[in-house]
Amino acid sequence: MSYVAIIDPNNTTSDRQSLLANIHGAFGVTPNMFKVVANSPAALRSMWGAFGALGAGVISPKLGEQIAVAVANRNACEYCLAAHTALGRKAGASAEEMSAAQGGSSADPKTAAALRFALQLVEARGQVDEDDVEAVRSAGFNDEEIVEILAHVALNLFTNYVNVAFAVPVDFPAVKLR
Repeated sequence: MSYVAIIDPNNTTSDRQSLLANIHGAFGVTPNMFKVVANSPAALRSMWGAFGALGAGVISPKLGEQIAVAVANRNACEYCLAAHTALGRKAGASAEEMSAAQGGSSADPKTAAALRFALQLVEARGQVDEDDVEAVRSAGFNDEEIVEILAHVALNLFTNYVNVAFAVPVDFPAVKLR
């Protein structure tokens, strides 16, 4: 049971209904996380806007989902781990790739570097240094991509915190935390 209300899309204000209808249109369902964030339309607009902006970015959807599962596992967010594992499979990642990403690794050296950098950002709370940035750049990422990796981490921290702090019920197939 969530610690805050799970907004019913059919029984709420028109601004919440409109936002939740857009989310439902994108997913075919309205995930619980969005219904919880809908307690604040401003927060929901921010979150949904960030998903849209990053979805149109230069980082591939597959890598974005791999980053998401690595961050979710590190933050013990069962909700995001389940959701992003499913979304990663939809983006073309194999079960093995998503499992490896959950642990922060990949058989692909470039992806592995991105995941290492993402987890360094989480573990060091952003306190990385020039060598850390240079390592991901040396793996083949340009500055635009490096900034987007950080943006994916930041968005996932927000969603992880929502789901963990408010005990949002998982409505995706469960994935075991490591």
